[in-house]
Amino acid sequence: MQTLRGANVDDADTAPEERSYVGKAPGSQKPIERTFRGQPPLIPHSVEGFPAITLERNGCLFCHGPQSYKTAKAPKAGDSHLKDLDGNALTEVAPGRNNCTTCHVPQADATPLVNNTFRGAVDPKKK
Repeated sequence: MQTLRGANVDDADTAPEERSYVGKAPGSQKPIERTFRGQPPLIPHSVEGFPAITLERNGCLFCHGPQSYKTAKAPKAGDSHLKDLDGNALTEVAPGRNNCTTCHVPQADATPLVNNTFRGAVDPKKK
């Protein structure tokens, strides 16, 4: 019996082949269209070499933070990220929203493991 990866189920797992991210330097490509309402924006650039996101430091906010996005000419972190649990406005990204790559992910040029017939249906006016 074989797995979706094509390996025998009794074989030891091997690391997947490394894939390059689709985008290169930040700001060098257009945003990736969303495929469903409520989808977090995808990261259109590579994050290789970025410092790890910690409670003390978040490299994403150097460009996407509320104080820096205009200067960096980058999309601003969503307004929902600038509210506390009670809905009060904050001047910085809420601590619970600090780990950006939990929801926002860069894209790799990889063949899907299984066929996918999903077709998004987003009305651009209602994002």
